[in-house]
Amino acid sequence: MHVGQTGRGAIEFVKVTKRFGGAVAVDALDLKIPAGTYCCLLGPSGCGKTTSLRMLAGHERQSSGDILLNNSEISGLPPARRGTAMMFQSYALFPHLTCLDNVAFSLRMRGVLKAERHAKAREMLRLVELEALADRLPAQLSGGQQQRVALARALVTNPAALLLDEPLSALDPFLRGRVRAELKRFQRELGITFVHVTHSQDEALALADLVVLMKDGRIEQQGTPFEVFDAPRTAFAARFMGGHNVIRLPEGLIAVRTDRTRLLPPGAGAVPATIRDVEYTGTGYAVTLIGPGREEWTALVDEAALRARPLESGQAVGLGWDREDLRPLAED
Repeated sequence: MHVGQTGRGAIEFVKVTKRFGGAVAVDALDLKIPAGTYCCLLGPSGCGKTTSLRMLAGHERQSSGDILLNNSEISGLPPARRGTAMMFQSYALFPHLTCLDNVAFSLRMRGVLKAERHAKAREMLRLVELEALADRLPAQLSGGQQQRVALARALVTNPAALLLDEPLSALDPFLRGRVRAELKRFQRELGITFVHVTHSQDEALALADLVVLMKDGRIEQQGTPFEVFDAPRTAFAARFMGGHNVIRLPEGLIAVRTDRTRLLPPGAGAVPATIRDVEYTGTGYAVTLIGPGREEWTALVDEAALRARPLESGQAVGLGWDREDLRPLAED
């Protein structure tokens, strides 16, 4: 493995469709992921993100369309010959093998001699800072350590793209944040493409260079984390990414970020609402509001503002914002 190499793993889906019987899981997917990109496929259950990842890995065969890696069609190749490696949610470590032999296993299957495969496996364990635990069995490791062994095992074959299927979902919140930072560091150091499936908006925003939000087997919106979060194009995108209120005004449907939604006295042209709950968040308060059509909205209020004007459940208020903070939305 040559740490620091750049620009490997350009991926392209060209009109890729996957059907399971009469159901369409992925619908004419067109997607380009530049080499060396950390891409998160994001969306609710059933949106097609995991099926797309499995087609890229070779664990599912597309019904139609082409999948390219570094401008070469890989659809007809078995997983081991695609130039990709997949890290599964369950880690799937062999319980009877040491960390070293788990990492070296795929090289052993390829006929690499013991001294060479162990040297490469130690290099990978050094990368994930587990070289000192090379002789331990998986049962002797923490969940975070097991995950890093699985990551080292995936990387030892020198793939052009690493595919990750919800890799953080089994970890507790504290460990999730630490491993998230490690994944980003590994991707930058290796210079290869990471394609990471998640249903967590926070995960995608923290990790990705490219966020691909999917709905019903299609791409709803894609772009940088800031683009997708700050300028959602549809009500679905605004609601799924979170942090936005979706409000219907006479001029149409708009989104406004919750941190830029202001609470005003009722009347004076403000959108009317009633306070339902006031919750402390640690950095301020989240005020949940009910609108005229039973819509649910949120406004973030800092501690000083709440002390100056206390709020309580059932209180009538108005919502306001600056015009430049409004984002027009297409109907879903």
